[in-house]
Amino acid sequence: MSMIFIQRTLPKHVNSLSLSFHISLSLLIHSLTHLRLPQLPYINNRKPSHSYISQIQTHIFSTIPPQEMGFGFWGRVILALFLLLQASSLWLPFLQQAEAAAATAKPNKRSMLKGRKQANGCNLFQGRWVIDPSFPLYNSSSCPFIDSEFDCQKYGRPDSLYLKYSWRPDSCNLPRFDGVDVLKRWSGKKIMFVGDSLSLNMWESLSCMLHASVPDAKTSFLRRDSISSVVFQDYGVTLLLYRTPYLVDIVKEDVGRVLKLDSIQAGKAWLGMDVLVFNSWHWWTHKGDSQAWDLIQDGATRYQDMDRLVAFYKGLTTWGRWVDLNVDPTKTKVFFQGISPTHYLGKEWNQPKKNCNGESEPLAGSMYPGGAPPAVDVVNRVLSRIKVPVYLLDITTLSQLRKDAHPAGYSGEHSGTDCSHWCLPGLPDTWNQLMYAALLTM
Repeated sequence: MSMIFIQRTLPKHVNSLSLSFHISLSLLIHSLTHLRLPQLPYINNRKPSHSYISQIQTHIFSTIPPQEMGFGFWGRVILALFLLLQASSLWLPFLQQAEAAAATAKPNKRSMLKGRKQANGCNLFQGRWVIDPSFPLYNSSSCPFIDSEFDCQKYGRPDSLYLKYSWRPDSCNLPRFDGVDVLKRWSGKKIMFVGDSLSLNMWESLSCMLHASVPDAKTSFLRRDSISSVVFQDYGVTLLLYRTPYLVDIVKEDVGRVLKLDSIQAGKAWLGMDVLVFNSWHWWTHKGDSQAWDLIQDGATRYQDMDRLVAFYKGLTTWGRWVDLNVDPTKTKVFFQGISPTHYLGKEWNQPKKNCNGESEPLAGSMYPGGAPPAVDVVNRVLSRIKVPVYLLDITTLSQLRKDAHPAGYSGEHSGTDCSHWCLPGLPDTWNQLMYAALLTM
């Protein structure tokens, strides 16, 4: 049975409580859509006579006419739930009031998660962008690790003001990045970035930042499809990149490429690390030729497609279980990179005819008009349930303000306008600066 795919765009103001409602309803609809009833015989339009049917099942069968037990009945159930899901938008004000009241009454898992994001009582992720004459922290022409798709200056970007912005938290100072200190702290250690091309962005940024701090240090550089490394040999520091855009497995089988929402066999390569930095989201939204799988498998059941937010929640929940089962927090520090935004839709910052192309300045202030993407709340929900401490690099809002920081059309041999990745030097340097600030408190 092929899946009935119900795709619904969530309002930008959806909060964690209403998102939980959306996910729960979507999961229920998904389950009902694929529920297969046994083909039970009817005698003279009376209830089935199988002895194994429980009293509750017998009551249900006796109250539903036989002609309604086919698609018509379940069609009505699914339609009713779909309408209920649509109506949830009308309930948002009440859900928001309920969540606000709960937050003021007592701490909850969400507030505990926010506590993990803060260093020394300061929220490093609330602030604004300011011009800093000392930026950038390195020159792209002197860093041997940058991919052409991120090297905007090399490929003709005419402006350079975007290189001069630094992040200033509202209530404290962000420590300036000290590459020598990082290398000494990480002496003899392995640091692995796990995720998609946004992990590549951050991994290359950190490699360049450290290289600029010790330009004469011996390094080795290895690039492969699945795993790459930069080794600072004088310090014994190894920076690794493991490419896996969904975190869960994609397995090639006779039926095609299967995205398995409950499997992380690749996680064996992540063991033994001193620092793990995870990231996932962008590839979950890809469709058509850019979609990396043919079928989704959840448990023993395969589907042609499903609500992508629900799929992300299921996959990330599997990753959370992997962390709890495999990470010893006394030996390994775990970060989640957070949701990196895109800037393809100018309506999100009240300029509907624009995208990132031609943008040369960040948005002023500390709030993004378009709100946070729903995936942020999925991340918060999953992280709040993980027992092992996971530090959330809550980069979404500060990155949303940087509509000017994408490669756009200055992305090497890549065609089109890239409003997903980030120029180097650029925004990912701030992500690493924030990770450094977090490490100072650990």
